[in-house]
Amino acid sequence: MKEERFGQFPRTAVDFSIVVPFFNEVDSIKPLYESIVKVMDVLGHSYEMVFVDDGSRDGSYKILREISDRDARVALIRLRRNFGQTAALKAGFDYTHGEIIVSMDGDLQHDPTEIPQFINKILEGYDIVSGWRVDRKDAWLTRRIPSRIANRIMAKLSRVELHDFGTTFKAYRREVVTELQLYGDLHRFIPALASWQGANIAEIPIKNIQRKNGKSNYNISRTLRVLLDLISVKFLLDYSTRPLHFFGFFGVLGTATGFLSGLFLLIKHFYYHEDIMDNHGPLLFLTVVLLISGIQFLSIGLLGEMLARTYYESQNKPIYAVREIRPPRVRRAKREAQLGPFEESAEAVSAWRAGAPH
Repeated sequence: MKEERFGQFPRTAVDFSIVVPFFNEVDSIKPLYESIVKVMDVLGHSYEMVFVDDGSRDGSYKILREISDRDARVALIRLRRNFGQTAALKAGFDYTHGEIIVSMDGDLQHDPTEIPQFINKILEGYDIVSGWRVDRKDAWLTRRIPSRIANRIMAKLSRVELHDFGTTFKAYRREVVTELQLYGDLHRFIPALASWQGANIAEIPIKNIQRKNGKSNYNISRTLRVLLDLISVKFLLDYSTRPLHFFGFFGVLGTATGFLSGLFLLIKHFYYHEDIMDNHGPLLFLTVVLLISGIQFLSIGLLGEMLARTYYESQNKPIYAVREIRPPRVRRAKREAQLGPFEESAEAVSAWRAGAPH
C-alpha cells in the first residue's frame, strides 16, 4: 500500500491514533498488537497506539506494560478499577494526539487489516465511520436477534441510518469525538450524539471474527441496559437543552384535561344541582389526579431547565480515575521531568496531552 492512497494529510504530533480498551484479555493482547503494527507500518504515516487497561485482573497489565516499554509508539493508561467500556474509551480519546482516531475491541473480533478502509472513508470527508458486522458470528437467540431489534429502534429514534450501533470498531475525526461528553454506556451511541452536532456519518461492512481467546463479557442484562440507554439518548438528543418541552407537554395536557373535567363538574353541581360525590365520584378523583400530575410535570420541566443550565455551565466531571499513565517512550522522558513518574488523576491525562509537542 502506498502513502499516496491517503492523499495530503495535515501533520500534528501523529496522524493516526489507535485506541483499544482491554479488560481481562491476556491471550489477545500480543496477537492484536502485532497485527496492528503490521498494518499501520505499511501506511507510511505516523501513528500511535493508546492501550487502556480497564481494571484487568488476569495479568493483562503486565503484558501491556512490557509492550509499552518496548514500543515507543504505545501509550498505556491504567484505570484504578473496571469502569466499563465507555469510560475506558473516553480515557483513550482524551489522551490521543492523532487527527484521525480509530477505536476497536481488544478481543481479536475486529480485524486490524480493515483499519485502512476506515481511514480512507474518513478522508472522503466523513466525520465518523462506523463498522457494520454484516455476517455476525454470535448466537442467534442471545445476541443477533436482540441486537437487530435494538439497532432498528436506535436508528429510528436517533434518525441516524446505521445498521450496527453496537460495534466499537469506528473511526473519528479528532475534533468530533473529543468534544462529546460520554458517560454510562453511551459509547455505542456516539454516532447519534455526534449527529446532533452536525457530524457526517458513514458505515462500511466489516468482518466479525469468532472469539478465540478468553470469555465474552457480554450477558443478556446488557441488552436491557441498551434499551434503557435508548430512552436516555432519545431524551438527550431531543430535549436535553429544553426539558420543559418534553415534560411541559404532559403537564399542559394533564392540567388542561383536569381543568375541563373540573369545569364540567362545576357546571353539573351549580347549574344542574347534582351531587358530585354521589353521581361523579370517579370523575372527581380523576380530575384531582390530572390537575396534580399536570402541575408536577410542569414543575419537573422547570427544574429540568435549571439543571440543564447548571450542567452546561459547570465544569466537566471525570468518569474515570487513572492509576498510571505511561506515554510513548518518545514523550515519556520529557513528561516525567515535568510531572513525575506518573499521575493519579484523570485530569493528568488532559494536562499532559495539552502540553505534549505538536
